[in-house]
Amino acid sequence: MKTLALLLCLLPIFGFTQSAPKALLLFGGVGHKTFLGCLNCVATSEFSVCNDYSKYGSNYGDSIWNEFGTYGSEFNSSSPWNEFSSDAPIIVDSDGKSYGYFSTNEFHHDRTHVGWIVKLLDFEKKTSDLDKTRDFLCK
Repeated sequence: MKTLALLLCLLPIFGFTQSAPKALLLFGGVGHKTFLGCLNCVATSEFSVCNDYSKYGSNYGDSIWNEFGTYGSEFNSSSPWNEFSSDAPIIVDSDGKSYGYFSTNEFHHDRTHVGWIVKLLDFEKKTSDLDKTRDFLCK
């Protein structure tokens, strides 16, 4: 996975060092080759899903926050917000270890079990409000 190898080289830019928690990275699309951002990087990182000014944190493009885009729509099968999706983005760390799928579909065969991420996904499923969900994660 060339994309993952490149991103591993960029971890210091994400705001992570060897002593910090591992970056939790989202990959979606066909073969999960499309990088969608970092869930727990510092908000000022250009790779953070919480950075309003980055392509991963904006409300436009392929961001998970773009309700009209592939990864932000509640109707697209590749979106984490589609509660029936079986093709949601996958969460991996800097070593390539999988943490399951980032999906509001609680019946997904390998939905993440990371507590704070499950709370975020359940919050979105309950509210159906991406702006509030973003605030829940990022503020």
